[in-house]
Amino acid sequence: MCGIVGIYSKQASISTDALNIATKSLQHRGPDKQKLWVSDNKQVGLGHARLSIVDLITGDQPLNNENDQLHLVVNGELYDYERIQRELQERGHTLNTQSDSEIILHLYEEEGISLIDQLRGEFAFILYDEKEGKLIAARDRFGIKPIFYAWKDDVLYLASEVKALFAAGIPAQWDHQSYYQHLFLCMDQDRTLFEGVHQIPPGHILIANKQDFQIKKYWDLDYPLHDDVSVKRTEEDFIEELKYVMDESVRLRMVADVPIGCFLSGGIDSSAVLGMAVPHYLDKIRAFTVTFDHEAYNEGKVARETAEWAGADYFPISLSQNDFAQHIEEAVWHGETIGHNAHGVARFLQSRAVQKSGYRVVLSGDGADELFSGYIYSRLDHVMSNVEGLSEKDQYKRLEELSLKNPAFRHLLFPTKKTESAKILEPMLGSAPSWIQAMEISRSPFKSLLNPDFSASFRDFEPSRALLNSMDIKGQLSNRTHLHQGMYTWTKSILPNQILFADRLEMANGLEVRMPLLDHKLFEVVRKMPTNMLIRGLKEKYALREAAKSFITETVYNRKKQPFTAPHSTLDPNNPLYEMIQDTLRSNVVQENPFFNPIAIKTLLDSIPKLDYRTRIILDPVLMLLMSTFILHKRYIQEKIKIGK
Repeated sequence: MCGIVGIYSKQASISTDALNIATKSLQHRGPDKQKLWVSDNKQVGLGHARLSIVDLITGDQPLNNENDQLHLVVNGELYDYERIQRELQERGHTLNTQSDSEIILHLYEEEGISLIDQLRGEFAFILYDEKEGKLIAARDRFGIKPIFYAWKDDVLYLASEVKALFAAGIPAQWDHQSYYQHLFLCMDQDRTLFEGVHQIPPGHILIANKQDFQIKKYWDLDYPLHDDVSVKRTEEDFIEELKYVMDESVRLRMVADVPIGCFLSGGIDSSAVLGMAVPHYLDKIRAFTVTFDHEAYNEGKVARETAEWAGADYFPISLSQNDFAQHIEEAVWHGETIGHNAHGVARFLQSRAVQKSGYRVVLSGDGADELFSGYIYSRLDHVMSNVEGLSEKDQYKRLEELSLKNPAFRHLLFPTKKTESAKILEPMLGSAPSWIQAMEISRSPFKSLLNPDFSASFRDFEPSRALLNSMDIKGQLSNRTHLHQGMYTWTKSILPNQILFADRLEMANGLEVRMPLLDHKLFEVVRKMPTNMLIRGLKEKYALREAAKSFITETVYNRKKQPFTAPHSTLDPNNPLYEMIQDTLRSNVVQENPFFNPIAIKTLLDSIPKLDYRTRIILDPVLMLLMSTFILHKRYIQEKIKIGK
C-alpha cells in the first residue's frame, strides 16, 4: 500500500516541483520513502510514497523493466504474485525485485493492457510506456484502491488522493452537480465532489497519448439474466466451492514481510475472516475491535468471545463521543467526502491505534454485505422479486416481519406513497431498488435547508435518473432480478464512494487493509448462486453463514446483522460531538457555503431539543452530512490545500 502520483504532458515540460510536492502530500500513505522518476524529455513524471509491506529491501518504486522503456508506480497488493513471478522467469523474464508490483511490467511486455485480467487484489497503478509514448492507469475491479485525475493546461495529473492533485496546482472548487447528487443519493462513479476532478471508475483503465484519451471498462459484475437456468448444481456443491475459495482468498492475503492482524466486530464477516486466517498464521494473530461507551452500539463482548474461541489476541480500542469531537475535522479532511455517521471517524481512530501498536497490515470483513446480500434493502428486493413464488398474502407477511424488526426506520423502508425515484426507475428497470427509495426519503429534510438559488438550479435534476443513466442499463441491469438490480446499483455507487473511501482514513495512518471477502474470484462463485442461497427466508448471507460455520462461534452464526455504526451524536444533547456540531453549524462557515440557508439550519438546530428520541436519531445523519460539508468547505475551499495537515 502506497501513494502514487503521475503527471503527463502532451507538449510542454512538466513541473518537477509539482510532482515532488504532490508526492510529499501523500507521505501519510507512504512514510518509508518518497521517490520520483522524470522522463528525459521532461514530459512525464511518476511519484511514489512507499509503505513497505512486501520485499522490504528491493521493492522501492518507481519500477523500470529490463530495457528502461516501461516505468511503473503501484498502490495496493497483488495476490498469488509468487506463482506469476515463477512463470515469468520460466518464460525468460529477469526480475529485479521480489515485489508483487513488478509482475505488472513483465505481463505488460507480453500482453499489453490485457495484463489486467491476470491481476487479483486491490490495486491502482500508473504505467508509462516510453517507446509508445503512452500512459496507462488502472483501478481494481471493486474500487478498493482509488485513483483520481484532472486536466490543467493540456497536462494530465493523477494521484491516489484528491489533496495531492490540489497540491500539484489543480484548483479546489466544489462541483455543484456532484454535490447535489451525492447529498440526495450518490454521485456517479467517475466523478468527485470537486470541479474538474474525476476518478477512474472501478474495473476501468485509462489510456492517454498525444492523440487520444480514453477510459475503457475491463470488468463488470455480469449478474445472470432473470431466466438463466444454465447452472444446475446442488447447494452442497456451491457451499463447498465457496468455502474453498474463501479460504484461498484469506490465505493469499496472509503473505507479508510484516506482522498481520485482523479487524474484528461482532458480525459474521470479520469473524469468518479471523477464523480462516488463524490456521494460516504461524504466530498468534491479533484481533482489533472498536468498542463504544454506549451499549447499543458496542460489539466488544461478542468480539472477545470470538477472539478467545479462535485463539487470537483480543485488542479492544475504546472510543467515546469526546474522541469523535476531537478528531472529526482531521478524519473528514483525510476522507475527502461527506458522511452521514461518525463511523468514519471511528475507522480513522481505529487505524491510528492499530498502527501505534506496531501493525501495518490487517484483514477485514468489508465487502461481504455487497457480495452476499447483507443489507436490509437486499432482503426487501428479494421479497419483491418473489423467486420463491409466495402468494401476495405471504409476501406481505414477510414485509411486515421486516418492518417489525426495524420500527424506527419503517417509514424509510416502506414508503406510504410511491416515491419519485420509483416513478422514474420502474419504467427504466421494471423495479426501483429499495435502497434508492429509502435514500430519497431519508435525505428529504435537506430540501428545506438548501439555499434557494442552489435549489432552483437543480429544479429539474433527478439524482436517481442521473445515477442510472451513468450505468450500463441494457448490458448489466435489464432482465435481472430485483435483488441483483439493487445489488448492482449499490456496488457501482455506494460501495466505492461511501464505504471504500475508508481507504483514505486507514492510509492516513499508514495502515494497509486487505479485504478477502471483496475478491473477484470469490465473487465469480457467488454470482452464479440462486438468490435463495443469498437470502433464505429473511436470513441474510445464508451461503456465507454455511460456508463459514466451522470457523465461527455459534453466537456469531445465529446473530443478526448489526452495521458498524458509531453512537449517534443526538443520543445525549450534552455530549462533546453534539455540542461541536451545534457550534459549527451556527458559525460563519455556514454563511460562506454556497449550498445551504443559514436561517433554515439555525431553525432546525433550535428544534432538536424539543424532538422525541426517534426523530432525533433520524436527524442525526442530516447533522453529520452538514458537519462534514462545512469541514470540507473550510479545509479545501477556504484554506485551500495545506501540505501535511
